[in-house]
Amino acid sequence: MEQLRAELSHLLGEKLSRMECVNENPDTALWSLYDSQGNPMSLMARSFTAPGIARQLAWKISMLARSGTVRMPTVYGVMTHEEHPGPDVLLLERLRGVPVEAPARTPERWDQLKEQIVEALLAWHRQDSRGLVGMVESTQENLWPSWYQQRIEVLWGTLNQFNNTGLTMQDKRVLFRTRECLPALFEGFNDNCVLVHGNLTLRSMLKDPRSDQLLAMIEPGIMLWAPREYELFRLSDGGLAEGLMWHYLRRAPVSESFVWRRWLYQLWNEVAQLVNTGRFNRASFDMAAKSLLPWL
Repeated sequence: MEQLRAELSHLLGEKLSRMECVNENPDTALWSLYDSQGNPMSLMARSFTAPGIARQLAWKISMLARSGTVRMPTVYGVMTHEEHPGPDVLLLERLRGVPVEAPARTPERWDQLKEQIVEALLAWHRQDSRGLVGMVESTQENLWPSWYQQRIEVLWGTLNQFNNTGLTMQDKRVLFRTRECLPALFEGFNDNCVLVHGNLTLRSMLKDPRSDQLLAMIEPGIMLWAPREYELFRLSDGGLAEGLMWHYLRRAPVSESFVWRRWLYQLWNEVAQLVNTGRFNRASFDMAAKSLLPWL
């Protein structure tokens, strides 16, 4: 951290008195910055262990801001390390507000907030990919079922290179079975790919704590083009999140087969987290596996 503080002090032209880690994962960390007088600065720093991700997300955030109606944090710059080792850093505007997961003051305010969120999502989801699908800077012309099958095969192959993953033989049998059933699970799929946030959770949306009005969307994923249903599967956890998902679906329905594909997405999202970061949410994996089994 001291090396990062020194580098950011040099970059910003002001000695930072301290850095405070707000959120940390194996692959990324979010830092609050404090000036030489100890006052919080108007920007934050997100560091990444993998090279290239900071630059990709900077481009993604700018594109979401240009194409949508909701505020995204301003990107002030990207710090990379090409001559010596170190984490890439994305410098972002510090936005005020609280996550949407904080309960609204009244049910009427929650209904109003859900409508604001859906309107913001639909502004992005009206941006057609014109045949492209995939991650930032690696898009290709393809059909979503074919692209997603390729992604699963890569994850499956990588998973099998590890010995101690924490997965049981029963877990692996479920994953193998989903690979066999993919054609049936995607039968009749015809939704086009659109611009997506790619990491849609209640924590990635900020609201005003007093008025419960939507302020901004933050922390997008590196997925750029995908069908709308892939945007929504992270809201399947029940409670407020699932209420938001069904509110969206009443406004803009997707295929009925999303009823089972959302569990397919959640299952392999946990595999992706395990492969890429070493983190594994057993409860989420088991819920997805149990919910998907009737269709396998």
